[in-house]
Parts: sequence; structure tokens; C-alpha cells
Amino acid sequence: MTKTRIRTVLEMIKFEHSVFALPFALVGALLAARDGGGLPSWRQVLCIVAAMVGARSAAMTMNRIADIEYDRRNPRTANRALPAGELSIGFAWAFTAVASAVLVIAAWQLNRLALELSPVALAILFFYSYTKRFTAWSHFVLGFCLGISPAAAWIAIRGSLDLRMLILCAAVTLWVGGFDVLYACQDVEFDKSAGLYSIPKKLGIAKALVFARAMHVVMVALLAWLAWSFHLAWPAWAGIAVVAALLAYEHSLVKPNDLSKMNAAFFAVNGYVSLLFLVFWVVAVIVARR
Repeated sequence: MTKTRIRTVLEMIKFEHSVFALPFALVGALLAARDGGGLPSWRQVLCIVAAMVGARSAAMTMNRIADIEYDRRNPRTANRALPAGELSIGFAWAFTAVASAVLVIAAWQLNRLALELSPVALAILFFYSYTKRFTAWSHFVLGFCLGISPAAAWIAIRGSLDLRMLILCAAVTLWVGGFDVLYACQDVEFDKSAGLYSIPKKLGIAKALVFARAMHVVMVALLAWLAWSFHLAWPAWAGIAVVAALLAYEHSLVKPNDLSKMNAAFFAVNGYVSLLFLVFWVVAVIVARR
């Protein structure tokens, strides 16, 4: 594969956005290992990273395959690799199969439950690609696709699931769903013409922005509940404060009559949210172990 094709594939799956969910998965793994009195091994971490990258790559490619006709018709997305003809549908299907295999193999290397649940995870991820056709709540489905990652990471470490992880799953679901609502504000007119569903289309942009803000407020509250339930040290609470401040800044960038800063709100700020959350919570666990 040439460098140009590799670059095109990475652009198609938005590889750099793997940073969104991966830190939350690693926090799930860290809490699971801490609950067992230790830390995740490097082998476990590498398998979790491989599983996450494989799952996300498969999901993003399936989404592009499912939406190719809509992407062709939408001026904002017409230059993407598949509608522009830079990659073929056949290649996209093959890439989806390979990425799915990476997830399954990584899960197999972790434990039996992880392996048994890997097809379920893929089914959830692929299902999202079609939800915009029949429900305005597809944002929550997308959020759930990333939201299951902390629970999956806990299972990867322990071979079972602690119900407290569902708090973090819900928080990630609301975080991702909230910023997807913001992002969907750009496509309201296209969604109307194409017969697609979204919260901005259903509520209007102004109310959708308020709705997304409420989702993120609840997300912060859930993170506080999680920190309390695991009796984490002060850096975890400092991390929650940083996340709240970044989300407040994100929402300040987007206004009903001005979506010009959407890319800054969506890409840059959310990347910092997940990475800084990971850093502060890693420190919280280290402090607690002393």
C-alpha cells in the first residue's frame, strides 16, 4: 500500500480521533486493575489498544460504506474518499473485515468473555450506521458505541464486569452523544432534504445546543459519582473540574447563528477532554497506591 493510500485510509477512518474513546477505555482498565490490587500489564494494555483501534476502524469504515450515497449528495462530505472515488467499495469492505479481525484476535488474547462479546460489540457498532435513517436519537447510539469501551476494558482485565463501570459508560455515552448533537447542527438543511433524522432537525439548532449542554452537565455529574464510588484521590476531582471547564469552553464556541468554530469545538476541545481526563485519573490512582 502506498503512502498516499495509507494517508487516504487514515483520513477515511479519522484515525486521529481514536483519542476520543481510548483514554476512557484505559481508565476503565486502570480502575479494573486497581480493584484487583495491581496495574494492567503492558500486554493487556497493548491488546486493549489494538481492540479499540480495530473496532473503531471497522465502525468508521462501515459508516462510510453505509452513507456513501448521502456523502455524495452532501457538499460538506462529497470530497470524502469513497464518494470521491479515491478508494473503492471493495477495498472498504476488505478493510472492514481486517479491522474486525484485529478486534476479535485482540479480544481472544485477553480472555474468553472478551472474545465471546467481540461480535456483539461489532454488531452494535455496525448498527449505528443505519440509525440516522429512522430515529433522531441516533446520537445516543453513537455515544453508546464509544460508551461501552470502559466496560469492555474492565472485562478485558478482570474477565467480568463491575456495575460501577456502567456509570462511566453512561458518562461517555452522554459526552459523545452531546458533541455529536453539536456537530449535526451543520447538516440540518441536508438532513431535511435527504429524509435523515437528528436532534437538531427535530428541535431546531438553538434548542439542540441547549440539549447538548444538558447532556454534558449530566456527564460531569456522572464522573463525580464514579470518583466517589471508587473513593479516588483529589486528582480525579481536579480532572473532573478540568473536563467541566473544557466542555463549557466548547459550548461557548458554538452559537445558533454562528457554527463557524464547530471544528475547533468538536476536534480540538474533545481531544483535550479525554486526554486530560486520563492524565488526572492515572495520577489519582498513583496517589492512592502510595
